[in-house]
Amino acid sequence: MGKLWLICIASISVLLPFLCNAFSPETPTDRRVLVLLDDFAIKSSHSLYFNALKLRGFDLEFKLADDPKIALQRYGQYLYDALILFCPSVDRFGGSIDVAAIVNFVDSGHDLIVAADVNASDLIREVGTECGVDFDEDPSAMVIDHIGYAVSGTEGDHTLIASDDFIKSDVILGGKKIEAPILFRGIGHSVSPANSLVLKVLSASPSAYSANPKLKLSTPPSLTGSAISLVSIVQARNNARLLITGSLSMFSNRFFRSGVQKAGSQTKHEKSGNEQFLTEISKWIFHERGHLKAVNVRHHRVGETDEPALYRINDELEYSVEIYEWSGTSWEPYVASDVQVQFYMMSPYVLKTLSSDKKGLFSTSFKVPDVYGVFQFKVEHQKLGYTSLSLSKQIPVRPYRHNEYERFIPAAYPYYGAAFSMMAGFFIFSFVHLYSK
Repeated sequence: MGKLWLICIASISVLLPFLCNAFSPETPTDRRVLVLLDDFAIKSSHSLYFNALKLRGFDLEFKLADDPKIALQRYGQYLYDALILFCPSVDRFGGSIDVAAIVNFVDSGHDLIVAADVNASDLIREVGTECGVDFDEDPSAMVIDHIGYAVSGTEGDHTLIASDDFIKSDVILGGKKIEAPILFRGIGHSVSPANSLVLKVLSASPSAYSANPKLKLSTPPSLTGSAISLVSIVQARNNARLLITGSLSMFSNRFFRSGVQKAGSQTKHEKSGNEQFLTEISKWIFHERGHLKAVNVRHHRVGETDEPALYRINDELEYSVEIYEWSGTSWEPYVASDVQVQFYMMSPYVLKTLSSDKKGLFSTSFKVPDVYGVFQFKVEHQKLGYTSLSLSKQIPVRPYRHNEYERFIPAAYPYYGAAFSMMAGFFIFSFVHLYSK
């Protein structure tokens, strides 16, 4: 028994480093991705997009959307870091997956890509609604543009659109400008203006509208112009990221390789911007760009290094935090001039902009207000395209003790003079009254 016990201990000591490495996340990038398909033919017709993900280190697992064995979690643990729905026509998911399971998946901080199409089912439309967008209610409607369509020898109904109305954000779409328009054929969706979490990444032109291309319009279309979103993204409050689009074809090899010429333009591009656009936006969706982390939050009195248990009113203090941005391969210093800290109790008593040393360190100094109570250092940094930072640290602030006040206050010198003059006057009066005849 003694030898067997020693062998077990030795085995555990050998395996322990490997187990630690296996369960310690080195990067914020999601790696395990479940791809649900209507048909396995999509795996080959959209292979360029899938291969680009694999080359960046993603582990893709392909399943039919109605497979009875699929599941997002097992024993309370999620099996995947992200979910791609390339199954616009599915009426019911297989296994334990349903709309509620997908919502819980996102609520747990995981990422999601939803691609609908002309034949989008009510199930996929419901998923889109839960994500904050509304697809056109007409099941036969498509986005039509008689001015901003893509020139094509076989396209006569102008449902093949060449769109170049991108969101202006280098964080979301990368620093390299997308020169060629994006080919899009599918259904449009609308975004509620009241929902600040949903952003239109690719919008239709003012001349576009959503209707059945095979029928004449008898009533005005419900979706028109730039209100039609072709591709939208969502960054939830828990920093989960979502992509919603009404076209599965825009991910296809055919659209990736196809040339494009927008109607009215003399420029013909040999290759559409679909591959660059979807590659760059997928980097954002999977947290390869625009992902921030904050470390080493510190505060102390000026001239000291240790963090105190509490502060006294009117103390001079210093606050600092290190913020880094994930570049896709490593953590780089985050450079910004709009990171602020609040010294907060019910409302901010102090609001200071942190100065940066361009190496990731943000710091400032200020005086504790002349109010005692329980305060918080709060950093709420929200910027377009970046994960939101919410930092808070609680600290009590006490008043002066009775023996910490100044003995003689210059402002009270007149009162001191009045008291001593009264004492001197009383002494003189008493002396004169007692010894005068």
